Amino acid sequence: MSALPSATREWLTGPGLTRLWDSVRKRLESNGVQATGSLRLTAMNPQERNDLSLLLGKALTGAAVTVRLDVLDARLRASAAGLGLIQTLEELGPPLTDRRAARADATARREHVWSSLASSLDASPLAGQEWSRQWYDLLRRAGVPRGVPPEAAVWTLQQAVQVLTLLLGPERGGAARGRGELAAMATGSAHGLDDGTWLARLVQRGVALAHGTEFPDDAAGRRALWRLVSVTPDEVSSTVLTYGLRPDGDGWRERALRERAAHHAEAHLTPRDLHSLRLCLPAGTLVHICENPRVVEAAADAACIRPLVCTSGSAATVVFTLLDALAATGCHFEYHGDFDWPGIALANRVIRRYEARPWRMGAADYEHLAARSQAEGIPQLALDGQPVSADWDPDLAPAMTALGVALHEEATLDLLVDDLSHPT
Repeated sequence: MSALPSATREWLTGPGLTRLWDSVRKRLESNGVQATGSLRLTAMNPQERNDLSLLLGKALTGAAVTVRLDVLDARLRASAAGLGLIQTLEELGPPLTDRRAARADATARREHVWSSLASSLDASPLAGQEWSRQWYDLLRRAGVPRGVPPEAAVWTLQQAVQVLTLLLGPERGGAARGRGELAAMATGSAHGLDDGTWLARLVQRGVALAHGTEFPDDAAGRRALWRLVSVTPDEVSSTVLTYGLRPDGDGWRERALRERAAHHAEAHLTPRDLHSLRLCLPAGTLVHICENPRVVEAAADAACIRPLVCTSGSAATVVFTLLDALAATGCHFEYHGDFDWPGIALANRVIRRYEARPWRMGAADYEHLAARSQAEGIPQLALDGQPVSADWDPDLAPAMTALGVALHEEATLDLLVDDLSHPT
């Protein structure tokens, strides 16, 4: 039930007093919800001037007026409202917010985050180490990520101290452990230290500082950082799809790749494989790169003879690890991908990194494929998204924009397979 009489509420919420209550609310919320000080209303219309005159109990004739909040409070108490200014505003709603107190509380909660971290470090075997002081200072300057509540921040930072104690403290063991195992020990979840989590970044920052190395900006560098403290990331779940790789060497992995190539079979290589493989191909070997696994499948079905690496549409770290290794042995590359904007962006990335040649990826190739698919009655896929300029052919993006058709690698599969079927 409202504490205001219905007639009084109706009059107080009328348009003549709307600006007054808005201004009063802002003032109260900014001054600690105290009915003190004053505010000024300007450019009042006749209705506002009339209603405010009735409320204050004095005639107002000008277009502007200064309203003292203590006077307004007293007038409301003596009126039919029978409530003070603050209670009246809360009756009219919404509830008042003490923004000054809220800011003070937020500041105190932020300070608690860092004082808690300092206490955790001081109570740990990491106390007094130069890198741990640098770590604290670095984290404090960076602040808590947006969206992480202070309570969650305190807990995550404490977990980070616990993990770093396991990895860098005096009782650390020399035996390697899996990242999932370490995460389960520290957080109760095998995914607690997954790449991209705040906890993982906190721990990795500490490891980098303790070892005097730069914080890596890619997944391969972060895996190397884990290995510095005998933690083995998951190196078996991600793979790169290959075909026709015939590396030199007498190891069983090299022999297995040559055997699969001889039988025209594709091979999925994990990061674990790539660490152990000796990927030495004859100098100057041309390796083709495609975007879609269907190209590899078709190449295997046709018993193609040229080596092929597939990005599977994203060029994950394992893909770049393989291509880096091949480039280091003197391999050259040609690249083909989808004729859509994400495909052009990925092609730019690969071509820039390896100075690869485009493989049937010019404007003329696109226009030929578009005309052929239309003549064959193949449904046209609309080209969506923001245009991306192709580094290797300035005419390609305008041609794609003009036709507005996206063409995936399957549209040129016969031509790609024919290229892969003949020696260079």
